[in-house]
Amino acid sequence: MNASSVKPSRNTLPAVTPAPWSDQTPSAPQMPVHPYETMDRSLRAGMARVTQGMSPYAAANAWFDWMAHLSTAPGRQMELVEQAGKSAFKLATYAAQQFQEGTEPPFKPKPEDHRYAHPTWGKPPYNLLQQTFLATQDWWDHATCCIPGAQKHSTDRVDFMVRQLLDIMSPSNSALLNPEILEKARETHGMSYKAGMKNLFNDIKDTLLAEPTAPSTQFKVGEDLACTPGQVIYRNELLELIQYSPQTETVHSEPILIVPAWIMKYYILDLSPHNSMINYLVGQGFTVFAISWINPSADMSDFTLDDYRLQGVMAAVNAVSDVMPDKKIHACGYCLGGTILSITAATMARDGDERFGSVTLLATQVDFTEAGELMLFLDESQVAFLEDMMWDQGYLDHRQMAGTFQALRSEDLIWTRAVHRYLMGLEEVEADISVWNADSTRMPYKMHSQYLRGLFMENRLTAGRFAVDGRVIALKDIKAPLFVVGTEKDHIAPWHSVYKTALFTDSDLTFVLTSGGHNGGIVSEPGHAHRHYRIGQRDAGAFYTDPDSWLAKHESKDGSWWTEWNTWLKATQSSQPTVVPPQMGAPDKGLVPLAPAPGTYIYIR
Repeated sequence: MNASSVKPSRNTLPAVTPAPWSDQTPSAPQMPVHPYETMDRSLRAGMARVTQGMSPYAAANAWFDWMAHLSTAPGRQMELVEQAGKSAFKLATYAAQQFQEGTEPPFKPKPEDHRYAHPTWGKPPYNLLQQTFLATQDWWDHATCCIPGAQKHSTDRVDFMVRQLLDIMSPSNSALLNPEILEKARETHGMSYKAGMKNLFNDIKDTLLAEPTAPSTQFKVGEDLACTPGQVIYRNELLELIQYSPQTETVHSEPILIVPAWIMKYYILDLSPHNSMINYLVGQGFTVFAISWINPSADMSDFTLDDYRLQGVMAAVNAVSDVMPDKKIHACGYCLGGTILSITAATMARDGDERFGSVTLLATQVDFTEAGELMLFLDESQVAFLEDMMWDQGYLDHRQMAGTFQALRSEDLIWTRAVHRYLMGLEEVEADISVWNADSTRMPYKMHSQYLRGLFMENRLTAGRFAVDGRVIALKDIKAPLFVVGTEKDHIAPWHSVYKTALFTDSDLTFVLTSGGHNGGIVSEPGHAHRHYRIGQRDAGAFYTDPDSWLAKHESKDGSWWTEWNTWLKATQSSQPTVVPPQMGAPDKGLVPLAPAPGTYIYIR
């Protein structure tokens, strides 16, 4: 079957009517759009396409706020002049003493900045180029910090924009000033430049033609990736539900349902067999079900956040209950999947639905007051700009999302990659996670607009203003035990923000802080080198402990947090320990195998 020809279709379960999504009451009927408004939105959408969704008004407001308040703070100005003088003196002293043994450079790269790791950067004349750049970066960090009267959001945004400009001017980006580039050119007799230009031409061509990344020859979906055996047993417009084949003679009596984020293909949790979380769970004797979200097209622009709850999570819960009736379900959500799972769990708890035996949240935010640098991209002007672009396209394109995430770590994800690929002619080392990362998805216009406004900007879920079916829900209603995982270097869902799940829930909660970032910290299989984690448990109803105090009280352990989760999942099983594996699907209820895993939606681009 040609996967690209697969179209979403309802199957097995009855259609559901989306519930209203609002503060307290059902949404009012939509009024016809005036032609003048359409004209304005079309203009802003065209501008947004040029700027990749970035609002020039938001940037201008941040600069004006910073400059206006700095101009009326002469003491702060004098401090910055003094800071510049101190930095210049340090540079001059270092330049004069650099040949003396034991002389330490005055400025250090930030821990996440690996552009100057090559030892030649510590030798003349490259060391002075590096130190000049780092001194400039250090001064601007001071200049954009703590301006009396200026909004922190503005100064943070100015700092971010300055960082992008400085990264462009970094000597590490210059073919004449970067010793790594020059060394590679000498080794290859200049052929590295030729290879780099070829890479640049191919990437420009792919961008202009909007061609998808060519499939990997080493890692193929369904063969090397997403290859845990199973069957799609249910399909609707939004998802395919996969039931995985048992790998043990008996299985634990209660199933696991995995809810991945719809911003990514689900197989981040089913990469190569050795680091597949799904394969690991099945091998531990669990019956595992996983949602594979469709990659939405423009004709799905009106799908709402509540559609993802009803036709997504609840449809999957109902199907799992049909396959394994009267059994508690252990639900696991990752990233945005964890957020919609939290909303679903709170709604089920409010309505007396007790089918969840436990809830696991991986790198998931339920409170967005400390959502990290992503908040730099979110204010009224920015969201309105994005909404107009999505209104025009019908969705938020994966390229536009990828640009935002890359900008948060531009020194590694943009400039280091560009130097290696275009100036040194190096091909990127292919890995399973990099192939998955290139296989990105879109998000429907209406759903993503509701997500940005209701959760990110207005923080309704933890502010007591998020309503489902016209009634507010509360996370503290969830009585099932919780297992929450944050990652130390997460720039998408910072662990302090993930930890705040403990502030808004009352049930038994186990929190894990693991090494790595948003993806690498979750894909942390047993045997993975240099991994560590911390784990702690809070009894139901216990007093709250702030994240920094929690960190101080829990020692780091070497190894994978997966083993801790496996033990915890087994302990939360409420039925008899092991049973004969259930049948595939529920034929008597219309749930029959439709396609072998990984299904068909995973191939839709």
